[in-house]
Amino acid sequence: MIDTIISGLVHGNVYALVAVGISLIFGVTGVVNFAQGAVVGFGAMLGWWFISGLRWPWWIALLAVAATSALIGWIINLTTVRPLITAPPIAALLATFAASMVLDNLSQILFRADTREYPSPLPTDNLIIGGVRLGTSDVVAFGFTLTVMTGLWLWLRFGRDGLALRATAADPDAARQMGVPVHRVQNLSFLLASCLGGLGGVFFGMYAGVISPYSASFTGTVGFIAAAVGGLGSMVGAVAGGFVIGLLESLGVYQFGGGFRDLFIFGAFLLVLLLRPHGLFGARHAVVAEPMTGTFLGAGRPIRLAWWHWVVLALAAGLAVPLLGGSVLSSIGTQVVIYAIIAVPMTLLAGSTGQISLGQAAPVAIGAYASALLVMRMGMTFLLSLPLAGIIAAILATAVTLPIWRLDGHYVSMATLALGYIVLSVIRSWEAVTKGAYGLSGIPVPEVFGLPLVVVEDHYQLDLVVLAITLFVVFRLRASHLGTILAAVGSDEVAARSLGVHTRGYKALAYAVAAFFAGLAGALLAHQYNYLDPTVFSVQMSVLVLTIVVLGGMHSPFGAVLGSLLLVGLPEALRLAPDVRIVLYGVIVVAIIRFLPQGLWTRRVA
Repeated sequence: MIDTIISGLVHGNVYALVAVGISLIFGVTGVVNFAQGAVVGFGAMLGWWFISGLRWPWWIALLAVAATSALIGWIINLTTVRPLITAPPIAALLATFAASMVLDNLSQILFRADTREYPSPLPTDNLIIGGVRLGTSDVVAFGFTLTVMTGLWLWLRFGRDGLALRATAADPDAARQMGVPVHRVQNLSFLLASCLGGLGGVFFGMYAGVISPYSASFTGTVGFIAAAVGGLGSMVGAVAGGFVIGLLESLGVYQFGGGFRDLFIFGAFLLVLLLRPHGLFGARHAVVAEPMTGTFLGAGRPIRLAWWHWVVLALAAGLAVPLLGGSVLSSIGTQVVIYAIIAVPMTLLAGSTGQISLGQAAPVAIGAYASALLVMRMGMTFLLSLPLAGIIAAILATAVTLPIWRLDGHYVSMATLALGYIVLSVIRSWEAVTKGAYGLSGIPVPEVFGLPLVVVEDHYQLDLVVLAITLFVVFRLRASHLGTILAAVGSDEVAARSLGVHTRGYKALAYAVAAFFAGLAGALLAHQYNYLDPTVFSVQMSVLVLTIVVLGGMHSPFGAVLGSLLLVGLPEALRLAPDVRIVLYGVIVVAIIRFLPQGLWTRRVA
């Protein structure tokens, strides 16, 4: 048991370093920096290269990683966050996600994607303290973290720049009026945060023993969880949250096995959010509700089409793609349409009610596995399993998320993120039903009235029909009395509640509608690709869906279709430059967020 606790503290040490950086940036800018995980991964690979490739002493390698990571943080702030600092926080959040894609791909290009052993410059199993076996690397890591945290605390409390940083975190406008160079302080927060993230990546590599460009990204996600558990914006909370999450992870694995690791981490996170949303040490109002009314910036209205425009578009999509593009273009089209089916009803949740979900992959996964199991285990027809998959996804996802709708703003985003991971953990662990990490194979192709849809062109046509139904339902809901109420909830929840509107119930209803169609999309995906495993339904899928909605225009269902065409279809078009396509993709996404903040399918309103 003692060894388990020590292991938890060792992992918690890394999480604490990452969490402090995330809290530091959030406290100063109000932005949740999704690129921090990529910085952790890049720092780990830099450490490997400096120590193994260049044969540098470990302490020089640490300094080089710290300096390079700090530079990366400065570039991320300069190119993605600062230009969007006056926009709603969701803008910079999505931009940092795109930046993380760029950084991850650059790491793969520079260091190759294969897994390799991480160097051990310090002994890892040479000390016995109090009957517990430790390594010099553990002692150095703990000592380093303690020194850094102590120095950071003293600097924030007594240093001139530290006081300026605290003033900016408390009230940027007031700090600016007092002569504080806010932009320089924001740069400083990114420099420090990325420096800590890069160093955390090096220590992660030492503990893990093996490393690849993507292996440390999850550590960045757990670091975010640790920061939220401790209280976003609180340095003490970030450290405490890191060690709490590390201990829970280690004890959970010890008691129940590695398959339940995510369940313990994100279950604890969700419990903290529900009981104490501001975190263990955070200020009660550190995270505020984020207005998401109107379009992306509330500065545009959806473009409306005449009925004959819809006819032309439907004919072009339904006939031109399979006839002129063949199987290759139709295959890309199925992916575009499936993501559009998920994204279109999200305009009700995100656009109308103003609630941001970072876990929309969860109902997609539920629908996919539900339909596959109904057909494979119960002999049900596809046409019957398809709507049942949507219903099951809506019921389960809504039942699980029901408690979170009393939360607001970032709290909802964080809670849905946790739920996404919890669903994946259940899928991995429930091997008797889902086959766990091995996945479900041999899923039958869809049949429509006894006719099997074998070729990809048929799949595309089926998906297009479901998308048409989705668009019709969502447009009708938006034009109905229900749509008016949902918009009222998003515009001014306090006013809506004062008029007797049960705002939590309507938020849950909007989510249920989005979950239903996400379940349909999951069922289509399962039967058209004939195989499922948990890796398909990652947080990247959820963020991609949200990005599609935002780029299309928060209030525009057809904009979601256009966003899907761009964000899902564009990477396939960029295969002409396979080595750098994700880099180009990330740059394009950042540029769209920067220069078309109102969304693609909206017109500006003065």
